[in-house]
Amino acid sequence: MGRLEGQVAVITGAGSGIGRAAAVEFAREGARIVAADLRGADDTIEQLGTEAEAVTVDVTRYDQVEKMLRTAVDRFGRVDVLYNNAGIPQSFTPFEESTDELFDRIFDVNVKGVFYGCRAVVPHMKRQGGGVILNTASTAGIRPRPGLAVYNASKGAVITLTKSLAAELAPFRIRVVSICPVATETPMLSTFLGEHEIEDARKRFIATVPWGRLNKPEDIARAAAFLASADAEMVTGTAFEVDGGRDI
Repeated sequence: MGRLEGQVAVITGAGSGIGRAAAVEFAREGARIVAADLRGADDTIEQLGTEAEAVTVDVTRYDQVEKMLRTAVDRFGRVDVLYNNAGIPQSFTPFEESTDELFDRIFDVNVKGVFYGCRAVVPHMKRQGGGVILNTASTAGIRPRPGLAVYNASKGAVITLTKSLAAELAPFRIRVVSICPVATETPMLSTFLGEHEIEDARKRFIATVPWGRLNKPEDIARAAAFLASADAEMVTGTAFEVDGGRDI
């Protein structure tokens, strides 16, 4: 029996990358899945071999986030795990060139999207007597990189929001954990490292990781499955680093 047998997990950003890998891993561990993505997640649920629902959601729209969670409750009766994974990167930008539009877009998706997910799911979890909220942050929120000030700040905000909610929601048996990956082999990697001379940039970044490689989506997915499970009952409020030692 899997560690998430019979549970219901809602995962945003599930159309590709970390979110898709998490949907596959959670399903392998026995969870029923609502896979949500801005572009839909039909391709993801075809891989799962479990009860699953694909929904299209813009996490910057609270009405759509509420609808996503109602879909989960209507289909499966509850939400045991919400994984707020949807996010966007920032390309290298000198701070003084950071625009209002850049700030608003990154904070809308990376921070407000997490805030909306948490706010919408908490009443459901309180009614059912508990649950787990996972939020994708980043090592950038712990060890910022130059030229990514807005992105760094957005992930730092997610880490602090997670700690705040963990303290407030523990009496309701709701755990809240942020997951902090190092750079990961996903479609967004080229934006993060820079479009030009990407292989050189990749090698330079790997040289800063003691374990000697970048993350694969499956690395984060396995960590998320552990954190969502009863094996992690005493883990809440932490920024859980999946980074090959980069933040040592």
